[in-house]
Amino acid sequence: MRHSRKWGVGLIGAMVLSAFSAHAATHGVTDMTGQVQQVPASPRHIADLWFAHNELTIMLGAADRIAVTVDRPDTRPWMFRVAPVLYKAIGVNGPAVNAESLLKAGVDVAFVPNGSATAAALRAVGIPVLVAGFADVASLRRSLEMTAQVIGTPQARDVTRAYETMLDGVIHDTRARTDALAPDARPRVVHIQSLHPLRVDGAHTIIDEWLAIAGARNAADGVDGNMKPVSVEQVAAWNPDVIILGPDSGTFDPVADGGVWRNIRAVQAGRVVHNPAGVFPWDRYGSEFPLQVAWAAQVLHPDLFAATNMVEQTRAFYRDFFHYDLDAAQAGRILAGLPPADGAKGGGDSPR
Repeated sequence: MRHSRKWGVGLIGAMVLSAFSAHAATHGVTDMTGQVQQVPASPRHIADLWFAHNELTIMLGAADRIAVTVDRPDTRPWMFRVAPVLYKAIGVNGPAVNAESLLKAGVDVAFVPNGSATAAALRAVGIPVLVAGFADVASLRRSLEMTAQVIGTPQARDVTRAYETMLDGVIHDTRARTDALAPDARPRVVHIQSLHPLRVDGAHTIIDEWLAIAGARNAADGVDGNMKPVSVEQVAAWNPDVIILGPDSGTFDPVADGGVWRNIRAVQAGRVVHNPAGVFPWDRYGSEFPLQVAWAAQVLHPDLFAATNMVEQTRAFYRDFFHYDLDAAQAGRILAGLPPADGAKGGGDSPR
């Protein structure tokens, strides 16, 4: 091994050798950057180092394999409610982690976000690393398929097929009603990721994609990418018909900033809405994207989607893809972007 000249048969070298011996059977998997990584045929201990990707691993039936996670029960309480086994995982602060600590945890594969500074260090000690980041529907599908290939179980493959069928159906059915809308019938929407500091989501984002599917126009003209800083005066100049506040955006106060907000059409019309958040925020990167599309379409076009029952759709999604039975009140809290009423633990709820 590369480290043997420096360490001899020390702790790290022994761990790498042990991990290699335990997982001699490997196969090649292409990650989201197009690189082929050799991963164990059946990895037992996963380091999930991108916040959004943990939801995919859980959905594919491998929550009990997550040995290290960047998600926390205080920030993602529904995730830990749905997958309480995550309480047994080692929590780390952010995707930059110490490679040796992952070896000590027995990690045999790691998922990281795009541009991870940790990837090279993890590979240097023998941990296979796959970049899992996605930024639109097409790359969400590829990331899910890649993850199912890594997990390697029939359940993961079956869930992937079922999810993609459902995703395609939601997008098709929504577009069947919204594609015919004239431009002036498509409300102009500003999606706010953060109020303090003020940041919005522009073009070439997954937010821009679900807005278009749901029959809206992104009002953040000239903004490209996620979480871009703007002034309240700029939002006022855009004068959107609807403002959608991201789940982690903070508290909206229409009299803040000298009352500029009160001059905006969306505020005057009472069309400032809070985005739902469940296992992960619906609006960005999570597998709950189909629920986001259905919710946004109903909010923006209530007449076209009057028959949509978001409480029941949410309950069905959680039952089918997280194997968790939500009651109507719990689904309502998710739709309101609220945590479980009794915290992530307790309350008598358990996965099916």
